[in-house]
Amino acid sequence: MTAKIIDGKAIAADLRARIAGEVARLKSAHGVTPGLAVVLVGADPASEVYVRSKSKALVEAGMAAFDHKLPETVGEADVLALIGKLNADPAVSGILVQLPLPSQIDSQKVIASIDPDKDVDGFHPVNVGRLSIGLPSLVPCTPYGSVMLAKTVQPSLAGVNAVVIGRSNIVGKPVAQLLLAENATVTICHSRTKDLAAVCRGADILIAAIGKPEFVRGDWIKPGAIVIDVGINRVAGEGGKSKIVGDVAYAEASRVAGAITPVPGGVGPMTIACLLLNTLRATCAQSNLPAPAI
Repeated sequence: MTAKIIDGKAIAADLRARIAGEVARLKSAHGVTPGLAVVLVGADPASEVYVRSKSKALVEAGMAAFDHKLPETVGEADVLALIGKLNADPAVSGILVQLPLPSQIDSQKVIASIDPDKDVDGFHPVNVGRLSIGLPSLVPCTPYGSVMLAKTVQPSLAGVNAVVIGRSNIVGKPVAQLLLAENATVTICHSRTKDLAAVCRGADILIAAIGKPEFVRGDWIKPGAIVIDVGINRVAGEGGKSKIVGDVAYAEASRVAGAITPVPGGVGPMTIACLLLNTLRATCAQSNLPAPAI
């Protein structure tokens, strides 16, 4: 048995094309252009690459990109002042602060200062609370994309056993809430879970988000299960070159699973596509227009 590869690049490209069509319609029918402000503090190379990817995707979708790059030494008050300006700017429909932030800045205070209606990362306590009680909200992009990918294989997740490895606020907890909203039966595993492998073997859908390279082995996978690998880990490869692997031992798991996301090319492209979708949705809500039919 060889698992179906869930092609995140192709699925994200289709979603981005539909978003671009909706953006064009918004512009022509209502004169509204979605705009995303990205705040980057310091010069972390990985963050810089990610921010460039976001800006490129925004422009390709017909949206406005407002990039704000601040020095590593910037004070917390200056970051909060910038967020205040972006909150008040009608051209900015979404605000994203690239994490992590330097130690002199309280990340939670910065996140809480963003207008919840512009919080396209879905990290503001208001959006977290709305998600947890089943109200419409802006949802973290990686969990959003992960569930979308699972639904390309199995459109209805009602009644399935879903196991989430990892309980972070960025992925583990919100993806569990989204799965509950799809009427899945959800188990969240973490470092204190007893006999993790046995719990995983009961999963119809397994979502791994722990940041440990190839931690989940092939014999942890239930035959035919859907495996969504959120991990992105850089490890040493052949000849001293580094390579990117996920949290799942892909070669082993793909011989057992029914469908699996590759790393790279699985969840990653969906994260940026869902960021565009959140920006579009935020724009429609702020303009008192119907939610986009995507």
